[in-house]
Amino acid sequence: MSTSSRLGLLRDPDFGRLFAATALGQLGDRIIFLALPLVAIMALNADELQVGLLTATTTAGSLLVGLPAGAWVDRMRKRSVMVSTDLARAAVLLTIPVAWWSDLLTIGWLYAVALVHGVLTVFFDVAYVSYLPHLVGRGNLVEGNSKLSAIRSVTSISGPGLAGPLVGWLGAPATLLVSSAGMAMSGLLATRIRRREQKREPSERPQLLRDIKEGLKFVLKHPILRSIILGDAIFNLFLVMYQTMLLVFLEREIKLESFGIGLILSGMGCGALLGALSATKVSQRVGQGPVIWLAPLATCPLTVLMPLAHPGWSVYVAALGLASLSLGGVIRFVAQSSVQQSLTPDRLLGRMSATARFVSWGGIPLGGLLGGVSGSVFGAKATLWIGAAGMTSSVLPYFLSPLRGMRELRELPKEEDPELVR
Repeated sequence: MSTSSRLGLLRDPDFGRLFAATALGQLGDRIIFLALPLVAIMALNADELQVGLLTATTTAGSLLVGLPAGAWVDRMRKRSVMVSTDLARAAVLLTIPVAWWSDLLTIGWLYAVALVHGVLTVFFDVAYVSYLPHLVGRGNLVEGNSKLSAIRSVTSISGPGLAGPLVGWLGAPATLLVSSAGMAMSGLLATRIRRREQKREPSERPQLLRDIKEGLKFVLKHPILRSIILGDAIFNLFLVMYQTMLLVFLEREIKLESFGIGLILSGMGCGALLGALSATKVSQRVGQGPVIWLAPLATCPLTVLMPLAHPGWSVYVAALGLASLSLGGVIRFVAQSSVQQSLTPDRLLGRMSATARFVSWGGIPLGGLLGGVSGSVFGAKATLWIGAAGMTSSVLPYFLSPLRGMRELRELPKEEDPELVR
């Protein structure tokens, strides 16, 4: 294979800029994933319930603005939304180390930052998903999603691996300076993307509630899109329960230091990278439909290895289960993202993304709360068992849908189809 063939979309300057901006932004995001809970656990000595509340607050934006975000983004140029939200997130994160050095940082401050950051992230993610079809064309969606997933996976390895030593050296609050810088550079780099989609010019005065309703009906009436978001909702609910107590389990029961925790999370990133690199070939060989349910079925059960672990070498064996979870998750994500984008008309991309996020991410705050309550009542280890069982059950909506035997993607539905958009 020639170098030109291997590079593919990376030969396009604008996609290359999006690729680099994704790398910087995701590096900052992965550092947040480790550092923000550790600010609560280590710097503020938060208990299990407070850690669960922090997770819930971080993801509450999907419930608060999830649906209107799609309608608003569909009226805007997506690149501009990405740039402004990246810069705003960088500024919000910067307040944590400043408050820490001023001796003003409290758990309430963390909740407030997590909430604002989460709301901004909703707008960023909706715009990001909606922008890709305009940038690369529908025929290149699998390759585009696969390459972007690959760089996100690389940052999943390097982010925690960098964050662990930084937390030990600088402290968790100061480590968020790196996250802030990464997001700021991501936003500035995205300003150099020259190709912009045309701003939608509605034929009639836009109405927010009408636009939201149209997006909801399109997604919920489509059997494939509906099964994807339902399976995602179940998976995300139990994944967040699991993740909420994972750091508590590793830090307080396994007695790992920040470097060891970062190493475990970097291992998950290795699995995600392998998944991104193999996603296109696996989808071609297995079929885009079947791979969406087979990937989690093969990998989610392996997460039970973590609650079976004890201090010592067994925790690193258990980390292989987490790496497998990431591998299967990325393969599924690449396949289903391409299906969702391909089945959605251009004018509904933002609302499709926002509706999918609202439904499938709507349970994440509940998952954080349930994880915190379960950890307080039953302990972190029992909560990991519950999370592993729940993630495995998420296969059912995929398996019971047309995805079960859909090897090739169907043609884009016509916008005038009354069953889909009326």
